[in-house]
Amino acid sequence: MNPTMTRKTRQRQRKDRRMKVVVTAFGALVLLTLIVLIAHLVSQAVPLLYTPGLQLQAQYKLPADTQLVAPADILERQPVLLHSSDCAVQHATLSGSAQTNASAGTAAQWQTGPPLRWSCRNQTRVVSYQNQAYQISVTPAGILQWRGLHSVPMPAALSISANQPDSVALPTAQWRQTRRWQVSLGRDWLVLQLHHEKGTHVHWINRHQPEQTYTFSLGTGYRILPLPDTGQQMIHSGDTLVMQNYQGQLQARTNVHSDITWWQSLPKDRTVIMADRTGSVTRWVLQNRQGQMIYQPTYTLHLAQSEQPAAVAVHPSANALLLATTSKRLLILNRITGEVVGNSRSQKKVTGLRWYGEYLYAYNHQQIEVYQTQNLSGVTTWSALFEPQLYEGYLTARHTWQSATATDYQEQKFSLTPLLRGSIKASLLALIIAIPTALSAAIYTGFFATGAVRQWLKPAVEMLEAIPSVLIGFIAAIWLAPLATHILLALVFFVVTLPVVLMAIVLLKPWVALYVNRWAQGTELVLAVLVILAFAGVAIQLTPWLLSVFASIDGQMTSLLDAPSPLGKTSVVVAIALGLAVAPSIYSLAEDAIYSVPEGLKHASFALGATSLQTLYKVVLHVASPGIFAAIMLGFGRAFGETMIVLMVTGNTPIASWSLFEGLRALTANLAIELPESEVSSAHYQILFFTACLLFGFTFVINTLAELLRQRLRKAPRHG
Repeated sequence: MNPTMTRKTRQRQRKDRRMKVVVTAFGALVLLTLIVLIAHLVSQAVPLLYTPGLQLQAQYKLPADTQLVAPADILERQPVLLHSSDCAVQHATLSGSAQTNASAGTAAQWQTGPPLRWSCRNQTRVVSYQNQAYQISVTPAGILQWRGLHSVPMPAALSISANQPDSVALPTAQWRQTRRWQVSLGRDWLVLQLHHEKGTHVHWINRHQPEQTYTFSLGTGYRILPLPDTGQQMIHSGDTLVMQNYQGQLQARTNVHSDITWWQSLPKDRTVIMADRTGSVTRWVLQNRQGQMIYQPTYTLHLAQSEQPAAVAVHPSANALLLATTSKRLLILNRITGEVVGNSRSQKKVTGLRWYGEYLYAYNHQQIEVYQTQNLSGVTTWSALFEPQLYEGYLTARHTWQSATATDYQEQKFSLTPLLRGSIKASLLALIIAIPTALSAAIYTGFFATGAVRQWLKPAVEMLEAIPSVLIGFIAAIWLAPLATHILLALVFFVVTLPVVLMAIVLLKPWVALYVNRWAQGTELVLAVLVILAFAGVAIQLTPWLLSVFASIDGQMTSLLDAPSPLGKTSVVVAIALGLAVAPSIYSLAEDAIYSVPEGLKHASFALGATSLQTLYKVVLHVASPGIFAAIMLGFGRAFGETMIVLMVTGNTPIASWSLFEGLRALTANLAIELPESEVSSAHYQILFFTACLLFGFTFVINTLAELLRQRLRKAPRHG
């Protein structure tokens, strides 16, 4: 053997081995990147599956002979309000040593400021509303006064408002008969209850215009729950629950199966939690029924026998509700569905709860317990994500996506059904446009056209696939959407009947060829374009006449104007834009499948006397069906994963509807819109990653099935 050839052979082998190692390394790097991407998506969504819990962090005893009036975030050095027995109120903050040695829990841990005193002859209450404390007092002469208490830096710690207190005179006879009184504060109303031997006098006083006062009386055996933020009140007696507004006008009356033993409203007063003597806890939400504001029950939670609620608190920015019971249980619920997702126990009986960020404060008259919440996003359940729910203010259970809230203590709506339905709706409508267009073009270039026509026409169509989707979305948003506003019905008629017109063109070609002596190759393309343009003009002119025949024009336009979405942002526009973007992909794969059918099969069909259309239908499409189906599936996967077109054209309205005249919001567009603005590690952030996992899983399955069909197609013999 020639030594020189042997040496060159070894060099080529070493070079091949090095290239093999490099290619393998890059392939492994691609797989590793894919694994890291999937792992990151899953890791961000997995916390939704964790069980929420509470971990006791500290216990702080309150100073002796004081009662907690207004709690605060003591770990952040915020002062709490304490009320003493000597007609004084003072601020108290936690000392630095107490924060580092929380287990001691002695009264010496508090730093108190100089007390703010008032006359013991006046009956005084200190209440808090939206983290603002108010002093409310009634003089012996029956003058009701209220004013704010303001925090100033220690050691002064507390001051009263510099303005004169607001006041209103109570009826002297009512005040003299009063044995005890209660007060409730809202944004606009102050509700005063004067209890006496024969019943209760209720005064609704406008905080901004004290002269506007509404008064009514109740007999004995009635209990009232004022809801000043909504201007409503609930009155309970026996098995009857009555709802009234602040003027005493009846809103609704309902029967309850058992006596109500406990009730409390959540912040904003749009939701009321009440329990009966059997231990059933029911959630009631405010609804507007034909102009009347009434509360309706939603779900019911059953506690253990002889167990009753003691306090309730809702998280300001999450759908987490915590219910403390007389059995020292702390139940974490999803406030929308009522599902219990966490169960802990408190050290002492709890009379009040307050949430500050990730810390929960459970308190009574003797001490404050601080709990750290864990896995709070785990309150998100499958029911909240995929089942219809009855939200505050909604008349019926609905699928709703509304992640952003205007204020705290507002329900977040995380139903994924509108997003899934929007993605599927946009994809299916795009296929309705893309499949007839792409398959018609693929049949022409793959079966009817000559080689010369195919060589320039197929690359020209495939180049359309390189057009950026953002450019298609831009053109659709700037030109097509305003145009659709004026000729929407004509556009719908044109899109629906276009496949019929294309089929008519195919059937028309042989008939025209009989009367045209010089039928050049490619002339049918000119004929098709002219027929389509002519049909578009006919559709625009014909649609008003069709409307006048089959329906009232005014009624039809009224129904369109009443649609939830603008006419230029309807699903029809999305279908056209997205269908045009997907059509080149379907065309390329389908054309390859049709063109790859062996010539021998076609010639055998012709030899048996079959026409071109019969050969196409019975032989070519039958053999190429796996590849055509794979092309359609890949097109569906691309349409489902498209972002920019659905983002720019749809209007991004999360409506769970299949109507062509309503907008939609797709999963991809929702990710592009909300992920940059979501708070990291929040439930909203993790739900968005969960939708990304759904999107990835769906497209992965679709593309895998399509690739398996493509591999089957490649095994078929090719003509050559």
